[in-house]
Amino acid sequence: MNGALNSGWARGVSLVSALALMILVTVLPRGLADPDGSPIDHGLLALIMWGMSAGFVHGIGFVPRNNVLRILLGPVAAWLGMGVGLVFYVHYFLR
Repeated sequence: MNGALNSGWARGVSLVSALALMILVTVLPRGLADPDGSPIDHGLLALIMWGMSAGFVHGIGFVPRNNVLRILLGPVAAWLGMGVGLVFYVHYFLR
């Protein structure tokens, strides 16, 4: 499974997703707010930003030597973190 997640298509998905999330956060930051307009929890925002950062790291092909960092900056962490951000933007656009 590790080989499949380090293939070209997986890295492309990570890079394109991270770029899309970066553009959304920059252009439309209100998507990361609660329905009443209050900002989301800081820890949740940090999780989304971690996912985006891990998406860039995985997308460009960097593989850390440290096993802990390899997991924390790998595709699973990236996709989970960016998925949380996607949920907020889907809720924002469906309001």
